[in-house]
This record gives sequence, structure tokens and C-alpha cells, in this order.
Amino acid sequence: MTMDAAAESSESRLSSSQLNKNKPFHNDESCPKEVLPVRGCGSRNTSPSGRIGSRNTSPSRQKVVKTKPRGLDEETVATFGKAVHPDVQMEDNIWAMLPEDLFNEILARVPPFMIFRLRSVCKRWNSILQDNSFLKFHSEVPSHGPCLLTFWKNSQTPQCSVFSLPLKTWYRIPFIFLPQWAFWLVGSSGGLVCFSGLDGLIFRALVCNPLTQTWRTLPSMNYNQQRQLIMVVDRTDKSFKVIATSDIYGDKSLPTEVYDSKIDKWTVHQIMPAVNLCSSKMAYCDSRLYLETLSPLGLMMYRLDSGYWEHIPAKFPRSLLDGYLVAGTQKRLFLVGRIGLYSTLQSMRIWELDHAKIMWVEISRMPPKYFRALLRLSAERFECFGQDNLICFTSWNQGKGLIYDVEKKVWSWIAGCALQSYNSQVCFYEPRFDASVR
Repeated sequence: MTMDAAAESSESRLSSSQLNKNKPFHNDESCPKEVLPVRGCGSRNTSPSGRIGSRNTSPSRQKVVKTKPRGLDEETVATFGKAVHPDVQMEDNIWAMLPEDLFNEILARVPPFMIFRLRSVCKRWNSILQDNSFLKFHSEVPSHGPCLLTFWKNSQTPQCSVFSLPLKTWYRIPFIFLPQWAFWLVGSSGGLVCFSGLDGLIFRALVCNPLTQTWRTLPSMNYNQQRQLIMVVDRTDKSFKVIATSDIYGDKSLPTEVYDSKIDKWTVHQIMPAVNLCSSKMAYCDSRLYLETLSPLGLMMYRLDSGYWEHIPAKFPRSLLDGYLVAGTQKRLFLVGRIGLYSTLQSMRIWELDHAKIMWVEISRMPPKYFRALLRLSAERFECFGQDNLICFTSWNQGKGLIYDVEKKVWSWIAGCALQSYNSQVCFYEPRFDASVR
């Protein structure tokens, strides 16, 4: 039988209490039905494999299926004309006869959230996350794909949901290991997630891997004051760094501090030159950190390799109401913001920085129907962040999420209810078992 069939067969032999015990990650049942995993008949699955078990599955009666591939776009881009046939079942003992390296290589290509479902099959599969051979194969395979991590606190209890863009499914992740002071979601990089907060009078930061449920608190900074943080992971040497800059409302005389996991300490770098920041949002790409400034107008860039700041005189587009810096792949840096003075004249636009000419070049505009649905009122606030040429928009009041793929030039809504909490914090997240907090 197939791997999915083996998992389903074993689940039928285990009680629900056993499954819950072995499955710390589960689908978010509180979300609308359309974002839940598609199983069984009667569901609205448009893929051919998802129609097994529904009516007219006989090859003689099967009609030609015209369907939409469910990627980031929802447009009809292909037609499937093959009849649907059930999977050929495989004998149980074939899986037991697989060589260890082939077995680990197969499991390493299974989406990370489904690994927890497969752990209930047998003791061998349950201990897979402690297998160094499996972790080695997992680190070498391509990423599962981008996810959205939503974090909020309900009655001081941390809550977290992850939306898998490839699977189009919400998963609930337990975050009960977080200390009470971990209140602000800093961001995510390379499978790790960073939080910050005030532990009494001390400003602290911690790094965790939500999949493995491992975490640790970073040492105290040299200057104990609330700072704007950003984390970057280097997968080649399995290390990470956390950069602490001056906050838009904080003391601008504080020097920049950088934490390096290889030496487990904070080092003091250059003080940012006297500038007026227009936003505390930062973007990191190509070993450089960028911030927006009003005076002098343009960007402040911090080189992580040298530890020095420099000013880039890239003037902002005219009539820009609010702008967000978003990092793309390699050297690509985007600016996202609203243009216009009145609600009827407003539009959302995306620019890319031309590093040679030091100017912003418009590359896209949000279609009016998406703009009106995302921001019904001109004064509404929105958040914007990106990863790997994907840009996500979230509205504080509407509880909606919108994804734009810069490469494909495609806009699509995020289904689900996890963005509806008014105090939720969202970032892109790449699920990885091999990401270490050490």
C-alpha cells in the first residue's frame, strides 16, 4: 500500500486518545471547512486524486475531469483529461523491507506537518525525529514551501496557527513552552522563530523551533533597553544572528548590537548616524539591513559583514501615504505602500529598488477589487511582509490576508480564520526539523 494508505490503516487501529498523544500538531478545527484537509467523499476537492470515493468512480462511467490546479493562483490554467483510477495497493511487508537510507529519503520528502500524522503508524516511525540519518536527508531536500505563522495570546496563553501555502491547510501548533514574557513575535528565518519581551525590567529575546519544540533564551544585551530586532539564519554553517537596532521611539544613541550563535554573545557595533526614521519596519537581504528615513530622505543600510551604516539617497514615490520595506530573493528589495490623498484616489503599489540608479521602479499595482476588499476605509491600517518574492498583506480590521507572487504576478486570498484576532502577529515561516537553536 502507499504511505498515505499505511497511515490511514494504522489510524483505524488506534484509539483517538493515542492519536492525540502522538500528534502535537493538528488541523485547526475552528477554521472554516474549506481550509480543512480534504478526506473522504462529499468534499469540494478539485484534484483527481481527491475524487476517489465519490460517485461515478467506475472507469467506464468516469467523465473527463476539467479542473483547476490549486496553486497560489485560482485561475484555470490547465485541463486534466485522464480518468481517475484508485491507487494500486502495496503489501504491508514491502515497507518493512525497504533499506534504511531509502526509507529515510522517502520520509524526508513528506511535508513536515504530515510527519506527525505518520508517527502513529509504528514505533519505528514514531522515533524518526530523533534519527540523525533522517535529519541529514531532511536537510538536503528542497523546502516544503512557504507557510504563514500566526501568533497571539488568549488570556495570557500563547496560541499559534500555521497555514501551509502548498497544502492550503491550517495547523495548530502548541506553544505552551514559551515563557510569559515572550510577547512580541520578532520574525522567522530558516525554520527558527524569534520572540522578544520584558522579563520584569530586563529586555530579553528567545529563539525556538516550533516543529521540534526546542527553545532557548539568548544572553542579556550589553544595553538593557527595548530594541527593534531581526533574525537571520545561515543554513550553511547552521548558525543564526540577531540584530538589535535603535527603535523609532527609542534612544537613538544606542549602538547596534549583534548576537552570534557561534560565540553565544552580543557584540557592540557602530551607532546608527543621527536620522529620523519614518518606520520601525526593517528588511534584510544580501547581508544588508535596510530602514526607511525621513531626514535625510531615503534608506539607511547596515552591512552585517563590516558592522557599519551608510545612507542611500533613494527618494520615495510622490504621495506615498505609508510604506513597507520587503526583502525578496538575493538582492531584490521592494517598497509597498498606498498612493493618494483621498479614499477614492488611493491605490496599493509595489516598487523595486534599482541599486544602480538608486531609485524606486514601480513593478505592480493591487487590483481595485482586492484593494477595496482589504481596506474598506481609507484610515484602516495594514501590515505587509515578504519572503522569497512573496508579499503578504493583512488588514487589522477586516481580518483578511492577501498574497502576491512577484514572479507569477498573481494575487490570491488566504482562506481561514486565524487572521481574525485583532492582536495576532503574522510572519512567513519555513518548517524545518533540522533547524537548531544551538
